[in-house]
Amino acid sequence: MSRHMKSRRRALQSPPEALVYIGSNPNANEMIDVFSYNKGHFEETQVHADQFPSGPLPRGHVTWVNVDGVSDVNLIRRIGAQFGFHELVLEDIVHTGQRPKMEDHGSYIYCVLRMLYNKDHDDHIESEQVSLLLTQDAVFTFQEAQGDVFDPVRKRLREKNSHLAEHGADYLAYSLIDMIIDNYYLILEDIGDRIERLEEEVSGRPDPETLKNIHGVRSDLIHIRKAIWPLRELTSDLQRCDSPLIRRETSRFIGNLRDHMLQIMDAVETFRDTTGGLLDIYISQISFHMNEIMKTLTITATIFIPLTFVAGVYGMNFRHMPELDWRWGYAMSWAIMSGIALFMLLLFRRKKWI
Repeated sequence: MSRHMKSRRRALQSPPEALVYIGSNPNANEMIDVFSYNKGHFEETQVHADQFPSGPLPRGHVTWVNVDGVSDVNLIRRIGAQFGFHELVLEDIVHTGQRPKMEDHGSYIYCVLRMLYNKDHDDHIESEQVSLLLTQDAVFTFQEAQGDVFDPVRKRLREKNSHLAEHGADYLAYSLIDMIIDNYYLILEDIGDRIERLEEEVSGRPDPETLKNIHGVRSDLIHIRKAIWPLRELTSDLQRCDSPLIRRETSRFIGNLRDHMLQIMDAVETFRDTTGGLLDIYISQISFHMNEIMKTLTITATIFIPLTFVAGVYGMNFRHMPELDWRWGYAMSWAIMSGIALFMLLLFRRKKWI
């Protein structure tokens, strides 16, 4: 199965109303981080899935509930029943191959995004679905596994007199989406570095490993484009959304997200064109080196054709050949063949064939 697709075989074998996890982390250890804050108070707790409180969230606070791991469908169903999330939304949360989108359900807004990052700081790009639900005073995020790009937001929340504490849940949701989009810039910087290395390899003597790396970059760019292209619609829908959950001042910040998305999309298209050019240059370089080899072999064969003819004539086993009894015949044959070879080399040099 491709790393860009999620198998839906298990879902096809289940009734439509059943929640079936579709993803790559079936044994993830579900952890829930709860951040509760306002201008004068901040509280952070981490609990296991079975310890999540069943009561209402604290009033007068903005609460961020971050769930790491969505393979426990019972937990997702329990959270959905507790906060009134629709079954189709819960199904999208556990089906981790969703296309980025935004849905306004009245009492809450549901967003799906793709989070991209280099977990091991190598050329391999990790992709993970993030489901975000915005309510009046809370934000819920559901991730496939532990590890994300939200640490700067957590750091800002822990600071005294945090700017985030002066805003509502909609600004927190904007900040989380902004971190996902900003991380795309880092991914594209890594892609740009890889392309620069490939340009140096292609301009020299490329090998099959170079071709493999070019196809790897093209594959990653296609995957990135698939993740970010729908975000243009998502950010536009959020900006035009007339839901009371998104205040007008926050909507202005969301408009800035759309500008970032357009910049990222332009960069992705530029990199795609560049890698396409690298592939053409690679093919041209391979053809050029092959032509050089064929030219060398052709010149060598051309030089030896008359020499082979001379050697073949005097290699015939006829008894009456005048030159065979000549004292200087052997030396003369070498002189003739050397002269022919030298003449052909000078001729090829004059014509700039070598």
